[in-house]
Amino acid sequence: MEMVQLQTSYNNLTNEKDQLQTSYNNLTKERDQLQTSYNNLTKERNQLQTSYNNLTKGRDQLQTSYNNLTKGRDQLQTSYNNLTKERDQLQTSYNNLTKERDQLQTSYNNLTKGRDQLQTSYNNLTKERDQLQTSCFVSHCAQPGWVYFRGSFYQVSSLKKSWQQSRDDCLQKGADLLIINSREEQVSFCVSLFLNEIFTNKFKKYMWIGLTDSETEGRWKWVDGTPLTISYWASGEPNGKKGENCGDIKSHDAENSWNDEGCSSSLFWICEKKVRL
Repeated sequence: MEMVQLQTSYNNLTNEKDQLQTSYNNLTKERDQLQTSYNNLTKERNQLQTSYNNLTKGRDQLQTSYNNLTKGRDQLQTSYNNLTKERDQLQTSYNNLTKERDQLQTSYNNLTKGRDQLQTSYNNLTKERDQLQTSCFVSHCAQPGWVYFRGSFYQVSSLKKSWQQSRDDCLQKGADLLIINSREEQVSFCVSLFLNEIFTNKFKKYMWIGLTDSETEGRWKWVDGTPLTISYWASGEPNGKKGENCGDIKSHDAENSWNDEGCSSSLFWICEKKVRL
């Protein structure tokens, strides 16, 4: 009876041991599976940590880039605003210059038109002057007693008068007493004029010319106010000092033929009338 009980207990224990062994094996297997899962999770966690770290680093780099871009954008915005302001100022200046240019163009066009009108008027006046000059020239040529030489008409008086009276006579004729501006006029004209047979009876005598020092003794001037610079005084002349303040021609065939004479003396005279161009 006892053996049966022991056998039964043994069998029960054996059965229990087998169950425990099975449970142990199952737990061991489960533990191994959990260990594998744990290892996999640990590996995955490490990979995720690495990815996280990389993402964090990338994020920080992106944040830095973002900050730099934001700063650059702000600087560009400032530059844009400044350029916009400068552009507006330039546009205003351009508009003002355009307006001024248009006004200047209008003024230029008006001036050009005025100039063209003046040019036309000038051309017409020049033509009229030339016609009048031709008429004037012919008119003087037709007057007896006048001789033309290089732009002037000359007339020798047939009467004797004082220097001032002689000049007054010339002025009444639109002329003045003779002014000798060059050696050519002195020699080529005066000497040849005196030798001209037409005036032979008139020229062998003293004749007033437009020369005087009545304002300041020793400072000879022509009647047009110009000072004497080139002179053709005869030998020893002028010699009259205060008593002889007017000039005349006394020699009819010599280059140096001037003489000083008392202005109240009565002499013949030569009038000169310049042709106005």
